[in-house]
Amino acid sequence: MSQIATCESRPTTAERVEYTIPAVNLRHDEDGYTLEVEMPGVSKSGVEITFDDGKLTVAGQRAKSEAPGKAVYAESAGHGFRRIFDLDPSIDPEKISASIDQGLLTVRLSKAEASKPRKIAVG
Repeated sequence: MSQIATCESRPTTAERVEYTIPAVNLRHDEDGYTLEVEMPGVSKSGVEITFDDGKLTVAGQRAKSEAPGKAVYAESAGHGFRRIFDLDPSIDPEKISASIDQGLLTVRLSKAEASKPRKIAVG
């Protein structure tokens, strides 16, 4: 059984782009995988999910804080999130779905019917 594996994010242009890599939880059941991505402070409109050539890219942007005053120290400044996953070939790209709630993005990766386990009747 093959598994989902993460791969590194690399900018494709000469300009260096800074991304943070969000924490991820991955669960598996007989129907597929559930991917949970921590994206605190990111709304539905700040997330982009793409699938191309067997790779799922989850990217987001957290808005910069507009709080008054000069920042003395900041670890959560506005920045981009990005994570790329090589998908198991058994995943049906037409059945990928996603939702976000309170900064937790949940992506459901369903297996194609042909790759799910099934019982064979003995005749």
